[in-house]
Amino acid sequence: MTSSSSFPGLGSVDIPNDVFLDCPTGLVEYYFADGIFRWSDGLYRIYGYERGEVVPSMDMAMAHIEPADRPRVQAYWDHVSSAGGPSSIYVSIRDRKDRQHKLLYSADFILEGDGDTPVGVWGVVVDLTTSIHTDRHQLATEAVAASARSRAVIEQAKGILMGRTGIDADKAYDLMSQLSQDTNRKVHAIAQEIVERATGRAGNLTNQPHPLL
Repeated sequence: MTSSSSFPGLGSVDIPNDVFLDCPTGLVEYYFADGIFRWSDGLYRIYGYERGEVVPSMDMAMAHIEPADRPRVQAYWDHVSSAGGPSSIYVSIRDRKDRQHKLLYSADFILEGDGDTPVGVWGVVVDLTTSIHTDRHQLATEAVAASARSRAVIEQAKGILMGRTGIDADKAYDLMSQLSQDTNRKVHAIAQEIVERATGRAGNLTNQPHPLL
């Protein structure tokens, strides 16, 4: 599935739907006059409930917030309800089934009348849990792949040094490690240069001597 979007000067752009983040979202309203929290169905579901199963309140919400975050959340609420916003905070909660969620709260005054009179606070709550896990998985996968590529180059360079100098694998790595320390360059960079020179891919540097070759 794709979505089509058009902006002046950009034309029509087809964007795959899988690039959009799957972030459950909820809304909350609180009016100073009645002191009642009003949650959207989406916000109930983030906390693991359906409408009618619980009565939303500050105490009820606080019970789900990780203990370490509770003082910050209380201070955030005191700030927003007295000074408005927009203002945001990251919060960790445990839902009804004790599953942790990473949430972004963003809130501001509800203004009525002349537009300058705050009568309450409204906010949007975005559940970033899936997005964060996806990003972490992607970063971990990329890191593993990069590590594998780096290790392959280092092993290739060790083989080149062993073949040219008759030393063993440990000694070959020790030589690259020592040169890395002496030149303040990563071992991978040293190994990459050895491989490039040995295979003729170093351009105009090929004819220049390398400390290990």
